[in-house]
Amino acid sequence: MTMTAPDKKSKRSNPPKSNRSTSKADRTYDAIVIGGGHNGLVNGAYLAKSGLRTLILERRHLVGGAAITEELRPGFWFTTFSYALSLLRPDIIHDLELVKHGFMPLLMSSRFAPDGQGDYLLFGQDHAQNLKEIARHSKHDADAYDQYGHDMDRVCQAIKPLLDTVPPDIFSDDPEELLALAGIGARLRKLDKRVLHNAVRLLTGSAADFLDDYFDSELLKGYLASSSIIGTKVGPRSQGSGLVLLYHSLGEHDGEFGSWAFHKGGNGGFTQVLARAAQSFGAEILLESPVEAVITKDGQATGVALADGTEYHAGTVISALDPRRTFLELVDPSELPDDLVEHIRRFRFQGTSSKVNFALDGLPDYPGLGPKPDHFRGFTNIGPSMDYLERAFDDAKYGWYSQRPYIDMAVQSTIDPDMAPPGKHVLSCFIQYTPYKLRESDWDTEKENLGDTVQRTLESFFPGFGDLVLQREVVTPLHIERTVGLSEGNIFAGEFIAPQMFFFRPAPGWSQYRTPIEGYYQCGSGTHPGGCVMGAPGKLAASQIIKDRAKTRPRARA
Repeated sequence: MTMTAPDKKSKRSNPPKSNRSTSKADRTYDAIVIGGGHNGLVNGAYLAKSGLRTLILERRHLVGGAAITEELRPGFWFTTFSYALSLLRPDIIHDLELVKHGFMPLLMSSRFAPDGQGDYLLFGQDHAQNLKEIARHSKHDADAYDQYGHDMDRVCQAIKPLLDTVPPDIFSDDPEELLALAGIGARLRKLDKRVLHNAVRLLTGSAADFLDDYFDSELLKGYLASSSIIGTKVGPRSQGSGLVLLYHSLGEHDGEFGSWAFHKGGNGGFTQVLARAAQSFGAEILLESPVEAVITKDGQATGVALADGTEYHAGTVISALDPRRTFLELVDPSELPDDLVEHIRRFRFQGTSSKVNFALDGLPDYPGLGPKPDHFRGFTNIGPSMDYLERAFDDAKYGWYSQRPYIDMAVQSTIDPDMAPPGKHVLSCFIQYTPYKLRESDWDTEKENLGDTVQRTLESFFPGFGDLVLQREVVTPLHIERTVGLSEGNIFAGEFIAPQMFFFRPAPGWSQYRTPIEGYYQCGSGTHPGGCVMGAPGKLAASQIIKDRAKTRPRARA
């Protein structure tokens, strides 16, 4: 079995590299976006659509940031980091005409949760059959499942508008901000008492407390609780895990909450669609163009300087990078208020998630079901109880990676056969918990040991799994940081905890995408509403920029 990957290539064609312009006029734009991840591409597309001459600068050889597809082995294509469409805002699809540019979400039609002892939960598209499946484990839980779904849907409907709204500035006396704040209060007052109470419980409490009110089956609770730990250093019994559960429940496909999709060609296929859309509106994209610094003069952003010394000029500069890089690396912190700098330095980033990707010679075999594609046409949940998840968290609490990790796996080639050669498969495994900072070791030392741990865990659920492995790739938080620039490898550009959300993301008083430097904005996942492949930060930041420019634009004479 080969463990070292060959040089990777992108799955889709990328915008061509352009020669550095020598004329200052050729290097002057209305807006410059730093970072060609999905939020940077969304932001640049909206700005270009509004009529601004827009440049998107990406430091790597392909767009997409953490949402990319690469070739690990000839003919095997992998979503190296991010691996599914989750909370993508529906209006972005329409506004940016993504279907015209190849947008093709593929439904993940099944959900499989094996218990490792020969039993399982297997969900499909037939709701009545799903209830029968739950009833095999607990008739009580089958009866409670619809009530749980109803209650979660009502909370999601109450919270969903906040995803598509610029947070009001609670520190401002501006009448417009006070009116927006009052609007949120009025909306909350109109909620049914049960809905409001459930929302507060989820936003402040633990997923375990919430789920225990509905269900008895450990397998079902483990399956549901897994959404409460994704990308965040919490266990299902930790306060704050309810917020993570609610956030991921807001994901939707075709209007159905909690339903995710896989894009044709992986998430790299999706970001290539975004790139084509941005270019169709006139945005320019330059690859292999790492930005060294934002240029400022008298408290105003005037452009950017690349690592090679090339300068590009614009009165509006937007960082799609995480808050640490946006505020502490791209600009001199001495230009910022001390309290903002202090807050960003205390902002919690520590990544806890890794990826292990496999090229397989065939489908895994679960005892009693066999190597059939039907139960692998969506996510497979390796987290058979809340105790299992909590024990995995115990390792991370004390500075080590889980010895029996939670694994969210997807055999993506069953959904998109073009991802692997005929008869072969690609397996994407999201791993929790793998803290960025390890006790008495480092990820360069432990990288392949993590791969062995994951493979050993999969072998215990799918006997003979190791015999199928043709090649694997291990991507730790350290390697995420090195490759795509996410500080400490945090997949959400900052942890999902209440003090780092909504009004306070990324810092009190700076949740509206502006920065203290005039003309310098932020649009990455470290801003509201947060991470996942949703595009909302890019879209909302663009709306704020366009509104600000309209206020400062000189009025035409009558």
